[in-house]
Amino acid sequence: MIVTVRGSAGPAGRMQIARGLKALRSRVGLTQSEVAKRAGVSIGTVNRYETWQDRAKLRVPTMGALADACGATASEREALVGLVRNQESGWWMDHPAVPEVMDPLLSFEDVAAYEHVYANALVPGLLQTPRYALAVHQAQDVRAEADAIESMVDARIKRQAIFDRSPTLHLWVVLDEAVLRRPVGGIDVMAEQIDHLHAMAQRPQVDIQVLRFGVGAHAAGSGGHFVILGRDDEGDPLNSMNVVYLELHKRGLYLDAPTEVQNYKLMFDYLRSQAADTAASAKLLAATRQEFTR
Repeated sequence: MIVTVRGSAGPAGRMQIARGLKALRSRVGLTQSEVAKRAGVSIGTVNRYETWQDRAKLRVPTMGALADACGATASEREALVGLVRNQESGWWMDHPAVPEVMDPLLSFEDVAAYEHVYANALVPGLLQTPRYALAVHQAQDVRAEADAIESMVDARIKRQAIFDRSPTLHLWVVLDEAVLRRPVGGIDVMAEQIDHLHAMAQRPQVDIQVLRFGVGAHAAGSGGHFVILGRDDEGDPLNSMNVVYLELHKRGLYLDAPTEVQNYKLMFDYLRSQAADTAASAKLLAATRQEFTR
């Protein structure tokens, strides 16, 4: 019923815990109050374990008591307890330059099968070169010390190791043409960045499309950068995951309600149909690269 997946750290594991507990409780027809009484905990504790965005530390004994209260089998109980044991894994947990708001994104990314990104202002972090990332942080964090900015760049580049894992992450990006026209870091940095985009687009696990200015109004409307992270497991729905991350200034918003996630998936599908296809986008990248070397 509940499957422990590779790298089920932090919020990704918490989502599985929340779904697993809710499923167990529903199976035996108990309310949160009834589970709390059986487990010897407060209703607030039951609610906290069923809410993945709560950052309070989960405890193995409490997890075991809740699973027992819901009539979990031995294997179901061990799977849930195992998720609690793994909740603090992940390189980003100890990296000083990874803000708290990014913890869930990196956790979900660590176990996602695919990531769909709409970028309307900057190249997405997974595709940035070190010099481009440096220019971005120097502009965004104008009061930060040089060593702090260097640490931020290190974290951003370290995140790109996700492409080296097996099975790998499939990244699909729709770039607004404005991203290619904004000279972040200057001409040399942009030329290098576009070369990198072109090289990454040659990888089988990376698709890049450009949304041309000529398209006019498009499916994303006036909305900004968003990320859809997913893993689909038809054999075990509890092992599936779908989350939307909305990037805001100095903070982020995570959506996991099925209706909201589906709305963003549909929006991304429309954006892919409105953008130039991958072959035409590769030619556009090459043409734009030439403009930065004239």
